[in-house]
This record gives sequence, C-alpha cells and structure tokens, in this order.
Amino acid sequence: MGHTTFSMPIWGSVPFILMLFTIAAFPLMKETEHWWEDNRNKLIVSVVLCIPVIVFFVIKGIYIDLISQLVYDYIPFICLLLTLFTVTGGIFINADFKAKPLTNTVIMAMGYVAASFMGTTGAAMLFIRPLLNINRQRKHTVHTVLFFIASVANCGGLLTPLGDPPLFMMHLKGAPFKWFFSLLPEWAFTGALILLIYFIYDNIMYKKEKPEDINQDNTKIEPFKVKGCINFIYLLGIIASVAFINSQYIKGFEEDTLKLVQSAVLVIITLLSIFTTKKEIRFIYNKFRWTPIIEVAFLFLGIFITMTPALIFLKENAHKLGLVDPSQFYYATGLLSSFLDNTPTALAFHSLANGLNEPGIMESLINGDGIVNGVTYVAGIPESLLKTISTAAVFFGAITYIGNGPNFMVKAIAEEKGIRMPDFLKYMYKFSLIIILPIYIITQLIFM
Repeated sequence: MGHTTFSMPIWGSVPFILMLFTIAAFPLMKETEHWWEDNRNKLIVSVVLCIPVIVFFVIKGIYIDLISQLVYDYIPFICLLLTLFTVTGGIFINADFKAKPLTNTVIMAMGYVAASFMGTTGAAMLFIRPLLNINRQRKHTVHTVLFFIASVANCGGLLTPLGDPPLFMMHLKGAPFKWFFSLLPEWAFTGALILLIYFIYDNIMYKKEKPEDINQDNTKIEPFKVKGCINFIYLLGIIASVAFINSQYIKGFEEDTLKLVQSAVLVIITLLSIFTTKKEIRFIYNKFRWTPIIEVAFLFLGIFITMTPALIFLKENAHKLGLVDPSQFYYATGLLSSFLDNTPTALAFHSLANGLNEPGIMESLINGDGIVNGVTYVAGIPESLLKTISTAAVFFGAITYIGNGPNFMVKAIAEEKGIRMPDFLKYMYKFSLIIILPIYIITQLIFM
C-alpha cells in the first residue's frame, strides 16, 4: 500500500462499509433473505460497489494499489480456500459409536486439531456429519452443535495460516508459517477450556436422555470407515506449499512472484483432487456442492477491492484513532470480527497497526521482520499486536452466526438432521456471551 501520494478521504471507505453491511444484514432481513441466496446477486452487489472505487483510483492514477490487492492478495487467498474446500470435500468419514460424552469430546478435539491444518471450513464439514450421525439417537444435541461451532469451526484454526483466512492474509503480509506456532499457548488453553466445559455439560445432558434412546444408541453401532484417503496426501501438499514456497526458503525471487507460484501449485492440487477422487465420494456421500466457494469468491472480490481505500485511510490516520495497547486491539478486532467478516477485519487492523510505526521504522526492518529499539516486528508490525489481531480475528468469529463462514454451514447441516438450532440472538445470549466470551477474556488476561 505504499503507492499513494495523497491523503485518502474518509468517504472512500463508504463502499467497503456498505459491502460489509450487505453481507451482515441481507441474510437476516426477510425482504432480502431469499434474493441474497442467489450467488449472481452477490456478484451484482460486489460489482456495483466496486465500480466507484475503481473509477476513483483510475482518476487519481493510483490503480496499481488495486492491481496489487487483486493479484497478490485476492488470487492467493481464493486459491487456498478453493484447494482446501475441494480436497476436504473428497474425504468421507463415517462411523457410529456409542454417543457418550467422552466419545463426543474426543471427536471434537480431533476436529479442533485438524482445523489448523485443513482450515476451519474443511474440518467443520469433515467432522460434523459423523458427529451428528453418532448422536442421532440422542434427543439433547443442540449444545453439541454449539460447542462444535465454537471449537472446530473457529478457535481450532489458530495454529497455522491454513486454519483461517485472516491468518493466511497475515502470512501473505509477511508472517512466517512457523510464527503461528507461537500462538500454541492461546490455542491449547482456549481449546482445553471449551472442551472441558463441553464434557461436563454433555455429561449432564446425557443423564437426561431417556433409557430407551440410550439403549438404541448402544445397539446401533457402525464400523469406522474413511473414503477418499488420497486427499490426505493432497493436504500434506497444501501444507508444504504454504510453508515452503516463500522467500525464506526460495531465494532469488520476489515474494509477490512466489505468491503466484504458490497459487499455481494449489490449483494443480485442486485439479488432482477432482480427477483422482471418485465422484460418488464427493457428490453422493458428502453431498458436495460448488456453491459455497463460488459465494466466497464473489463476495471477497467486492471486499478486496472496496477495502483498499479503507486500508489506506487507516494506515494514514492510525495515530488519531487512539488504539495503541494490545488489549485494545484484541477487543476492537474481536468486536468487528463477531459481526463482520474476520478477514477484512484482520487486514484493517494490521493496516492500522502498520500506521502506528514511527517514520522510518520500515527502513530499519528486513522484510518487515526484526528487532528495532527492543521491539520485535513481524509482518511489519509489533509482534504483540500481530498476536492479538490474529487471535481475536479467529476466536471472536464464534460470537455470532455471521462471525465466520462455517458457522452457518454447520447450523444448516444440523437443521437438515432435524436439530432445532437457536436463532441469531438466542445463540448469543444463551451460549456465546455467557460461555465462550468469558473464556476469551481469561485468555487475553493470561497471555496478552
């Protein structure tokens, strides 16, 4: 974002604000709910809101910012999501064990770990169906879905750039792959607390089940089986490409060039998964559809273009906004990530943190990393701020249904199975605000 030579006006952020408002509000309003379900309408909204931004940048002669945003951020971002979505969609897990609290907790823990390596969306889609199948004879299962959303669909993704899109964007901004392992204490502590509370609560609910339901659950057992195992090899390929195709390991190439090389490798892995996985596994067993990834591609096209003026404005005016302390960044990032998409939120606060740098600080850094005046910088910002931004962006997506994409997907699958899920507000005041938010506050007080 270093190409601008003028002051970005605040009204340049209006299309971005409208874009985020549309994403948050249209699915909830009766007047627009069904209209918004059509991906063509999402593309229309994105294009309409992008036009004034594109025109403005062209008139000002700074369109290079937009080109850089699309080519070196949007394309790698979509390629990673497409590959994870395709590869995990080719893996089918089926089993029916006794639906005891320990069994459910172990499955949730496996999903929690897997989320960091196949993405929260991939892990959620992979584990939610077998978990619901195991619990199909039980009547009290809503709490299991809610804790699954918080753990597997959100918090579990903190450990690598593959786990959640905002982390991958921080990786594209310069945070090394292995740096995210430094978030292990926050990841492990939060996960342990969520799973412990779930185990205790599920024990309580298990005792409320009718004896005939428990007897039926104990007698209907199916063996564990996995189909599409070749896709686990492709998952290793995804991890390797994200971890090692960068300037840290490949010398003599620009980082932006390596981003495109990495994207090309991911596309190849996607095609291999499509052509080597049996169609029945993907489309019959997993009921795989391309609609969700198309939706993400259309929406984020609009987000990446419209947020460019907002990122420039935040960087230019960072000192005027009063956010300097890591705890302030944590809760501000968390608040917006709860109600808006966490990826643009993370990018916005990274830009804000970058704007707090003293003049000339970047000239003292190499690739945005290093130690200056006793402060460690990663991805061009103080490491303490990067840690809070990354953690909050991932964790707080669980506060509302709209905080992270997999939330609604898990909710929809549960409702297909006949589980009556709480509405938007009940989800918050009966679950996330009283159980999950206190855990996040404790995590912040201990680690940040």
